[in-house]
Amino acid sequence: MEYYRGVGIVYEDNHLLIVVKPPNMPTQADASGDDDLHSVMKTYIAEKYQKPGAVYLGLVHRLDRPVGGLVALAKTSKAADRLSEQVRKKTLARQYVAAVRGKAQEEAELLHFLLKDERTNTVRAVAANTPGAKDAKLVYRSVGKSGELTLLRVKLFTGRSHQIRVQLSHSGCPIWGDARYGNGKPGEQIALWGAHLGLVHPTKKEEMYFTALPPMDKSPWCGFDDSVWAREAETVL
Repeated sequence: MEYYRGVGIVYEDNHLLIVVKPPNMPTQADASGDDDLHSVMKTYIAEKYQKPGAVYLGLVHRLDRPVGGLVALAKTSKAADRLSEQVRKKTLARQYVAAVRGKAQEEAELLHFLLKDERTNTVRAVAANTPGAKDAKLVYRSVGKSGELTLLRVKLFTGRSHQIRVQLSHSGCPIWGDARYGNGKPGEQIALWGAHLGLVHPTKKEEMYFTALPPMDKSPWCGFDDSVWAREAETVL
């Protein structure tokens, strides 16, 4: 895999750019002023193709800052419109791996209503009739264990802020290393990773599927043996 300033380049053509966002990089510019994925990849395009003017790059979905994994970017406005439509219609398939504490079930469907506090940038599960609350749905399947941790394959059906982190924590299986929702300890990197991405190419109309697993030399991913990762690869949600 080619890398540019820490970002992995998985696939690229005239309309589509699939990358692996490293953990702790914002998906887009924020108040921190740190390098963000969107700006870094615009610079990548400008340098690679020697573009002197403004570079177009559409951002159609996001990952939380501490979370690494696959992100699709649109190199043309046509591609951005068509990928955004897939996001709206929930046909852009995003699946994750998460290492969780607690007692995860073998498989589960989680349905909650989530409310975001913009002031604190935190999200909580609330009653369905709470003003401003949005529905959230995911499913997960357990694929193996390492000590106290369980590796889950997670599929999103909605794209709410902090959704996986909040729903798993609320259900009694918080993500290892999640300082905000899972009592993560200093120095721990949240064990949530955007590992699988499926979409229809915006111009070719072909189904495409990408996989990028988390770094196997890092905790806690390195604790799960090859048989667990083999089951993860075979899991269908």
